Amino acid sequence: MAELDGERSGGVLRERNCVLVLDALRRHGLASRSDLARLTGLSRTTVGSLVADLQARGLVVEEVDGERQPGRGRPPVFLRLDRSAGVAVGIDFDHDRVRVALADLSSTVLGEDCAEIDVDHSAADAIDAAVEMIEALRSDADIEAGELVGAGVGLPGPIDRRTGTVGSATILPGWARKSPRDMLSERLGLNVEVDNDANLGALAEVSFGAGRGLTDVIYVRLGSGVGAGLVIGGRIHHGAAGLAGEIGHVQVNPDGVVCRCGNRGCLETVAAEGAIRALLHPAQGHEVSRREVLDLVAAQDLGATRVVNDAGRAIGRVLADLCNAVNPDAIVVGGELGEAGEPLVEGIRDAIDRYALPGAAQVVQVVHGELGERAEVLGALALVTQSTEVLRLIGRQPLVQFGSAVETRTAAFRPVGRKEAVHAETG
Repeated sequence: MAELDGERSGGVLRERNCVLVLDALRRHGLASRSDLARLTGLSRTTVGSLVADLQARGLVVEEVDGERQPGRGRPPVFLRLDRSAGVAVGIDFDHDRVRVALADLSSTVLGEDCAEIDVDHSAADAIDAAVEMIEALRSDADIEAGELVGAGVGLPGPIDRRTGTVGSATILPGWARKSPRDMLSERLGLNVEVDNDANLGALAEVSFGAGRGLTDVIYVRLGSGVGAGLVIGGRIHHGAAGLAGEIGHVQVNPDGVVCRCGNRGCLETVAAEGAIRALLHPAQGHEVSRREVLDLVAAQDLGATRVVNDAGRAIGRVLADLCNAVNPDAIVVGGELGEAGEPLVEGIRDAIDRYALPGAAQVVQVVHGELGERAEVLGALALVTQSTEVLRLIGRQPLVQFGSAVETRTAAFRPVGRKEAVHAETG
């Protein structure tokens, strides 16, 4: 009995060590056996044994860096995750479109598509469109259904963390009181994780973009609403009910117009897309589109520049209080209207300098996001590729569950390292 318990404990320990190796390869893309020993804290002998096991299961493959050069010995041999180790699904539901992407567990994007659709008023139609795109991408990339290991999903509204349901009938009337996680799990046959789009934008920018290497970041998403994703201590902060970061509904004008949330004078009523477009209507003489707002600012139109700068100051006034409470390293500005550029960022910066504590204002950087409109779908992918549970799942898979699919695909697919892959895709 003691011997059996010892075997079980040894098996659990080996499984955990396999997860450590898989996680190191996920984070770094390519690594030598020596690198893996350093990154995991395991001995080189243990790493060698684990790598041999993972290679036998078709999860890890070798890659030789260059050719042998005279006098320099053998070329270095690196290891990477094989694509058949797993493919992640990312879905970003915006109000008027759905974006879908597939990526391997080293975050190399294998396929991506986007379609315009009314997401707000029909969850069923939006999910149908997403599933169709996933199937098309999977077919184009020659990915078997069994290679999919999980899906991450972003929605432009609050998700109640206690129930998994959409918490606002005003923002997403077609999704109210429904569980997108359950609906998509049933359709895809996968484990699904759902989060607010601003949280996923924050996760992406910290993982791949302007917040790389930082542990305390506020990501501001400016579009039809104003939301924020909070990264504190390197982790997304959701709050008790999942409402952390809903800065768009902080009151900035007690006598202002009524907001869609029912309160008066919220930040969204003066700084979101609708407010900005309405302010430019009289000067332009017609209804101004989002694209026209950005074009006017790019052309240095005085009225558009002033309106966007004022919106930035209103947002910065709210962020100043958040800086005092959270003391972040950086504020990353993204979303559709995040492309408005310097007038927006300068407005935010000026308000923080004026209203935040000097110490908090001095240390915080205010920067443009690097990932643009793809931030949220990349964050959705990261929900899967950064999941320890996914690594545990594939780390336990026996050789017989992979079979010939491994052998037929390794020769044709050569992923690049994690950071290079994302930047290659984002341009």
